[in-house]
Amino acid sequence: TAKKMVGWARKYGIQSTIHTGGPSIPGSGLIGADVVLEADTDVIGHINGGHTALPDDEIRCICEGCKRGLELVHNGNERSALYTLRIARDMGDLNRVILGTDSPAGSGVQPLGILRMVSMLSSLGDVPAELAFCFATGNTARMRELDCGLIEVGRSADFVIMDKAQHSAGKTILDSVQLGDLPGIGMTIIDGIVRTTRSRNTPPATRVPEIVGH
Repeated sequence: TAKKMVGWARKYGIQSTIHTGGPSIPGSGLIGADVVLEADTDVIGHINGGHTALPDDEIRCICEGCKRGLELVHNGNERSALYTLRIARDMGDLNRVILGTDSPAGSGVQPLGILRMVSMLSSLGDVPAELAFCFATGNTARMRELDCGLIEVGRSADFVIMDKAQHSAGKTILDSVQLGDLPGIGMTIIDGIVRTTRSRNTPPATRVPEIVGH
């Protein structure tokens, strides 16, 4: 059975994710709460649907019936994402919330998909922006057992330096995200090396870092 296969994978350190919701391609089928709970995978993939979400009572059943990761995605049902977020918050389980894009899909590939999820969940889900960023970073790193996503000794030196977008109504980057604006990325550092400077995809940042020496 699926649960046995998931158990074998977990035994050997392999994570598993399950499709959740309506069919995504012709020939595939609905994956409802009963199947999700029976399989008991490590991550409930796009619990807000990719593309079609489950009814609210089934989403609640999944959230309450297991303690696995709850992935909220850009290419899904935004109302259902906010509903899942409220349930996780009420249960004191925000540590289970991780973010994804579920791309490529019919809605395309979103280079800013994760930032848009952070902004959407914060501005419409009544979550402080710093917590929404944690869904995309620390929560995802711990859930996926990644070497990045957290600033700790021994982890990869990967950083995204960003600031509020120019002319945003927010006073700080966190204020601006809480208001629904995207931040402006000024630099990315991967493995301790500057890989990119000002982003051409995000709105221009108010402050941009400069390299002053080597």
